[in-house]
Amino acid sequence: MKSLRLIIAILLVGITMGSSAQVTRRTAGDTRKKDKKDGAAAITDRQQSFYEVREPSDADLQWMKVIYRQIDLTKGKNPALYYPEEPNADGENLFFIIMRLLANNKISAYEYLDGREMFTDEFKIKVGEMMDRFHIYYTEAKGSSEKNPLYEFENADIPSNEVLSYYIIEKWEFDTRSNQMKARVEALCPVLHRMDEYGGEAVRYPMFWVKLNDIRPYMAQQYVFTDDDNNLARYSIDDFFKLNMYSGDIYKTKNLRNLSLRQMYPEDEAYKHAQDSIEQRLRSFNKDLWVPPLEELQARAEAEEKARAEAEGEVTEDGENTDGVAADDGNESSDESKVTRTTKRGAKSSKSSSKSSSKSKSKEKKTKIKERKPKTSTQTVNSGIRSVRNRRK
Repeated sequence: MKSLRLIIAILLVGITMGSSAQVTRRTAGDTRKKDKKDGAAAITDRQQSFYEVREPSDADLQWMKVIYRQIDLTKGKNPALYYPEEPNADGENLFFIIMRLLANNKISAYEYLDGREMFTDEFKIKVGEMMDRFHIYYTEAKGSSEKNPLYEFENADIPSNEVLSYYIIEKWEFDTRSNQMKARVEALCPVLHRMDEYGGEAVRYPMFWVKLNDIRPYMAQQYVFTDDDNNLARYSIDDFFKLNMYSGDIYKTKNLRNLSLRQMYPEDEAYKHAQDSIEQRLRSFNKDLWVPPLEELQARAEAEEKARAEAEGEVTEDGENTDGVAADDGNESSDESKVTRTTKRGAKSSKSSSKSSSKSKSKEKKTKIKERKPKTSTQTVNSGIRSVRNRRK
């Protein structure tokens, strides 16, 4: 009996020790600690995997198009990424979030290679050299080392007001698993708009590329205003990109010669037409994959027939031809009679019209004669009877 109690006690101790060890491991991995340097919550691996958008494998893709867009922060809903210019009670803008993450060595940035971007360790940039290149003042933070460089800067030294646009890499992919076309943003690049010492038009300086999956958990914590009429921040910056709430112009598509649309189409009209055609093909690709119902096909056919008739000038909105003649046969005959009356004197057309009228009269007479045939038959019978009587006499 004592041995049984001892065994049970040993089992209970082992269970409690195992559960306490398991709880310790979970709390060590999932607790959200406040970062003293930037005041933002630390992101764990679990949160990173939750916000990360996984790229589909090449085996599941049947079609893909890489699009480069320019997002102007002064148009549409894009100013949500620009304001506030400096951090305040409402939070901070996208460029401040990126710069703080780079200064604390939380994310990596990659060189801007103008259409030949490679997101590998070989093309990672050094944050200190980047800030020196764009004249951003900074100091090395406490605990900085060669392997783990850390930087500090003042909010006024960050040129957030000069970042007036972003370049984004957009991938349109047709996935066979879902049989749908999906668009996702792979990376973004802040662009500085700086004027020279002598003034003039601002020059654009692309700074670096940042993968959106790396900053997505931090963007999800910052909510922005997307409408001036509603002062409630309902969407995060992550939602802003996930829901495609931004608006941007296509300036390049991935091609073998690595040419932009402006290089391929120098004229403004051709350039705008190329942008619109690419946009329309991307938007209608998913819809054109499926056969529409019969009712929709019939409606399309009727609309095309009506458009063709209007283009050729056969029928106007009032149901008349382009010559002003009504479409009904009765109206055509009345209009022809009016024409013959006006052109009756001294013209060949009047003769032809008179001939046609005489022919019509003769036809009417013939029909009348045909109607009187029964009377003529009775007359012939009476004449035969009279002749017989005459013979008898």
